[in-house]
Amino acid sequence: MAESVTIARPYAEALFRAAKESGNLAKWSEQVSLLGQVAANPEARAAVGDPNVAAPQLVDLFRSACGTAVGTELANFIQLLSNNDRLGLLPEIAGLYESYKQAEEGTKQAEIVSAFPIDDNQVKALVPQLEAVFKTKLEAAVSVDPALIGGIKVIVGDQMLDASVRGKLDAMATALNN
Repeated sequence: MAESVTIARPYAEALFRAAKESGNLAKWSEQVSLLGQVAANPEARAAVGDPNVAAPQLVDLFRSACGTAVGTELANFIQLLSNNDRLGLLPEIAGLYESYKQAEEGTKQAEIVSAFPIDDNQVKALVPQLEAVFKTKLEAAVSVDPALIGGIKVIVGDQMLDASVRGKLDAMATALNN
């Protein structure tokens, strides 16, 4: 895993520099994310790993899967990756690109895990409070884990805020055992 990220890093950095120079970080982010999703598809992974599928066929596969959503610059990037036998790195490249974009914008990704589904209005109300706690601008992704019993758990980078019933029960169990 670390090896693929190491190989993907120069491509992601070059892509980020090109996006920054064009002034369209957000637009490129959407396109790179789409490319990463296409590359993560099991059928695309099988085609990338198949020695019987030629590089031009892979380029056509990716271009057709993305349609008009991917601009000329990224179509050329697909060609470059194909020529260097690196199309399989697109998910890692997309992840690195997104982290560079967030660092540039001063934002971090927040994973909010809730015991129950929460709607967009609740997330919009919660994010400013979390930004004050974590002292940074946050982009939130929400998931549901009924094992939390109640409350939420928020993960930002290597920090975690556990305000769940399960977290409180675990803390009580640890205190009682000590």
